[in-house]
Amino acid sequence: MKKSLIKEQRNYLEYLEEIRGYSDLTIKSYDETLNELLSIVDVELQNDTIILNLMPYRIKIADLNAKTISKKLSAIRGFSSYLNDNGIKNRLTADESIKVAKTLPKPISHQHIVDALKIAELEEKLVVIMLYTLGLRISELSNIRLEDISSKWIRVTGKGDKQRDVPLLKSTKELLDHYIELKTPKKFLFEKNRGKLSENSLRYIITKLFKKVSLKVTPHQLRHSYATSLLNGGAPIADVSELLGHSSMATTQIYTKLGSALKQENYNKAHPLSGLDI
Repeated sequence: MKKSLIKEQRNYLEYLEEIRGYSDLTIKSYDETLNELLSIVDVELQNDTIILNLMPYRIKIADLNAKTISKKLSAIRGFSSYLNDNGIKNRLTADESIKVAKTLPKPISHQHIVDALKIAELEEKLVVIMLYTLGLRISELSNIRLEDISSKWIRVTGKGDKQRDVPLLKSTKELLDHYIELKTPKKFLFEKNRGKLSENSLRYIITKLFKKVSLKVTPHQLRHSYATSLLNGGAPIADVSELLGHSSMATTQIYTKLGSALKQENYNKAHPLSGLDI
């Protein structure tokens, strides 16, 4: 039973990165907590429900400060909630609450992205276009080498050094060629001081650009916008999962829920009877 939980742990951490947009540091902390938990927790099955008795773990971490304990328990409750949401019934004991709020990221509308691109400088424009038309993680964008770029594809190195080929739009390739001709990078697409431009620097480029149009936008939101647009446009979920570099299609399915929520929201705004007391 613990082996199956360890497998779900990997899916949960991917969910935190892809859907919730958690930082690498936070994900590492959650991973360490769950590794500790699953090495010591008492697990039993009662009426098709997995019971996780936290008491041995609570004893193990009892000497830590209150803030650290709170963070570790929050990670465990989030994992429990994730399992229940994905059809794996479970219950925590030796813990008062197992409920964690679950929210979905809101993608940026196409028009807002277009508005930002209209005032973007060359590097800003390319960074946004690469995230929005290729669905890259910010770490993947930072690691793109010139040798990874062909006439119609980009070879992307994702998590665990897993590689995938993502198709290039003609307009994206033309912008890439223009940027490379002007900036003459040597090894990486985005460079500074003979090395690759850092993830934080790329994030700042996005933050600064969208601030000019009064929006707060993260790289992950542009990736979300890419995925949601493809699914809403009828792209098969298996294809989108492969393009995003997801190890499990279950992660990609979150975007279908997001797309449905947005359709409902847009319907409520657009229908002439919306908001009328009838």
